[in-house]
Amino acid sequence: MEHDDAELLTVREVAKQLRVDDTTVRRWIKNGVLDAITLPHRGARQAYRIRRVTLNNLLAPPESVSQ
Repeated sequence: MEHDDAELLTVREVAKQLRVDDTTVRRWIKNGVLDAITLPHRGARQAYRIRRVTLNNLLAPPESVSQ
């Protein structure tokens, strides 16, 4: 499990799992909603990688607050 959490995913892979467009994932990264690793690039688009644990935390149900 720990090895899976260290896995790095592309923007496209994350978008596919969340069923959103790549542009949405890039916007979330730019706005600080989703943590990502910025990679060096030469093209028009910035390259990112997202840790699997970050995606898993985003997909996890919120913890209920007990009173």
